Amino acid sequence: MQFPESWLRSLVNPALDTAQLAHAVTMAGLEVEALAAAAPPFNHVVVAEILSAEKHPDADRLRVCQVDVGEASPVTIVCGAPNAAAGLKVPCARPGAKLPGIEIKVAKVRGVESFGMLCSTRELGLEGTADGLMVLDADAPVGEDFRTWLNLNDTLITLKLTPNRADCLSMRGLAREIGAITGAEVRMPQIAEVASRIQDTVRVQVSAPEACPLYVGRVVRGLNAQATTPHWMAERLERSGIRPLLAPVDITNYVMLELGQPMHAFALSRLNGVLEVRMAREGEQLALLNGQTVELAPDMLVIADAGGPVALAGIMGGQPTSVERFTVDVFLEAAFFAPAAIAGRARRLGLATDSSHRFERGVDFGATRQAMERATQLLIDLCGGQAGPITEVVAELPRRDPITLRLARLKRVAGVELDADEVMHGLAALGAGVERQEDRLIVTPPSFRFDLAIEEDLIEEAVRLFGYDNIPAQPPAAPSRMLPQDETLLADDTLRQMLVDLDYQEVITYSFVDPAWETALDAGARPLELANPIASQLSAMRTTLWGGLIETLRHNLNRQQERVRIFELGRVYASQVEQPMKLGGLAYGDAVPEQWGAPSRRVDFFDLKGDLERLVGHPLDTRCGEHSALHPGQSAALWVNGQAIGWIGALHPRLVQAFDLPAAPVLFELDSQVLARHRLPRHATLSRFPLVRRDLAFVLDVHTPAGELLNVLRDAAPGRVQSIEVFDDYRGKGVAENQKSLAIRVVMQDTERTLTDQDVEEAVQKLVGAALRQCNAALRA
Repeated sequence: MQFPESWLRSLVNPALDTAQLAHAVTMAGLEVEALAAAAPPFNHVVVAEILSAEKHPDADRLRVCQVDVGEASPVTIVCGAPNAAAGLKVPCARPGAKLPGIEIKVAKVRGVESFGMLCSTRELGLEGTADGLMVLDADAPVGEDFRTWLNLNDTLITLKLTPNRADCLSMRGLAREIGAITGAEVRMPQIAEVASRIQDTVRVQVSAPEACPLYVGRVVRGLNAQATTPHWMAERLERSGIRPLLAPVDITNYVMLELGQPMHAFALSRLNGVLEVRMAREGEQLALLNGQTVELAPDMLVIADAGGPVALAGIMGGQPTSVERFTVDVFLEAAFFAPAAIAGRARRLGLATDSSHRFERGVDFGATRQAMERATQLLIDLCGGQAGPITEVVAELPRRDPITLRLARLKRVAGVELDADEVMHGLAALGAGVERQEDRLIVTPPSFRFDLAIEEDLIEEAVRLFGYDNIPAQPPAAPSRMLPQDETLLADDTLRQMLVDLDYQEVITYSFVDPAWETALDAGARPLELANPIASQLSAMRTTLWGGLIETLRHNLNRQQERVRIFELGRVYASQVEQPMKLGGLAYGDAVPEQWGAPSRRVDFFDLKGDLERLVGHPLDTRCGEHSALHPGQSAALWVNGQAIGWIGALHPRLVQAFDLPAAPVLFELDSQVLARHRLPRHATLSRFPLVRRDLAFVLDVHTPAGELLNVLRDAAPGRVQSIEVFDDYRGKGVAENQKSLAIRVVMQDTERTLTDQDVEEAVQKLVGAALRQCNAALRA
């Protein structure tokens, strides 16, 4: 919200300069986002009157002007503006004046000495046409300092308000707030009831009372819509970011800024029959004031007459019933629309209006009638006319239930003892009703504070008014102790660093995803739908990390990055309760960066499997399995200690095409909690005795996984066996078509003695017997 400091100080004027005032307001929770001068810096510019303007003797486009600048005698100024004429009042920069980008001096112009410069808006850095001199009002006082007369020493203050402080979206609300913060006197405008001179009314019917609990209207006849908006009002509107239009419209905008109540004026002659406040009907349209015609949805509140909608309630009026220059009769509207009935509708239509901004957050329903009286009085004062009686339709308004504030709890939460009388005075200054009952205060929130509902809200208000700066900083009294850390669990940062060391880069993607991603990656997924998504393509919670990783890959490929290795550690959302941490990764392109020392090769399943084994510190158990997102022949389920922890594999060709990828990336996704568990290292003596290697070739069914055979051999191995690994997989001549030959390297060593042939043979026989019994694997002849 933007407003001029001069307007604020006309209502409350604390003994603080601009910077101090901005700091006080910010520390009270109303952040001052910007302070800007109302006009660029310039000096020695006065209001002047052109007494005569004669053609320059040596230049056709110049005039020699005699100018009254408020001194004893006129001064001569040479001017080239086409509109320079006798009788005009204009700004005049005197010698020594410093304007934006120029300094004024006495100078000869084509032989005629000029003692200053008559200024256009451009030369002063002001808004407006630059085709000629800036023409001032006829009553402008000659010789008056120009900046002072136009109040150009003003400061524009911009607040960045949080959504709960809608009461400060008005000058009255800000003045009340600053009065409570600083203790300065608040001078609110006196609003008197306007007497009815005519009996004309418009019948109003509220068919949606839950969306519009209060509607106030009034007929005003015989006004002059072409009346000039007074300078003081136009200046305040412009400096608040609103362009003056017509006096009746300017008045409704002014009341909105002053009191926080959005209003609308209908051209009475264009209304047809009873005005009804109702929900829109299917297929209805409305031409808005901005020239946009919108399709209305059934959840949108409208003001309608017998011919259909005439305004989109709380958002914008309709063009057909708008006030124009020749309008003489109007119907003024002020209402309280429930925030839930307005929220989100403007954004859905691509609109952002001052009215919707206020109604979405909550408008003071206790001041609606007062705003009507204020607007009526201004309208009659500036445009003339006669007012009719107020039409008011009231349903069930929001309740203002009393809240109990325990003084003991206030002290405990605030950490400092606050004087009860000062707390009462501060809350009363904010407009609340306060009553003391022994050790507690009973506080009734005012109609404009929708954010006061529980005791903690009052504690926040009390501390805020006391001043956060005034609360002493106290070091914690409790001793600081390091918490024990389980060394069998890897910290998330450790996992991240290990993957970075393996040549991966971390990415962080949205938890909000496109539901189509989820069903494409897993046909059985049931992603949680968001009630109010930030965008249609981000309307569900992710059930896998792969969607975000694939989208990141596409983003990089579109920018000529041909080698991508990324990972993400984050939560997935299987349900509102089940939200496990997952570690997902993706590799695409060459296995290693392009170089002279190694041939180019595409990354594959085994590259990622090797990376994961280095991550966990031991071989992974990979088992056959099918995942709808992975290539059936290039994927596997990952197991650790008999527990399934995730999947690894190449992206399914169907999805490669769906995501428009040149080739299939290789992906993995693991349960990071299981992955983080690891065994502590144990000390072991290095053996002084020689190791023994035996190579065993087993023939077994082609569909039996090598991992299954390795697990059987490792379980059966005696203690002297140090390692068992596969080093060859042969299929071809000498091996049946439905079989394969796996070559297994067995390394044995003892720490106490040299192994004998018998020791080695016994260990080999145990391994061969276990392989035959459990895998039907026999030694190859």
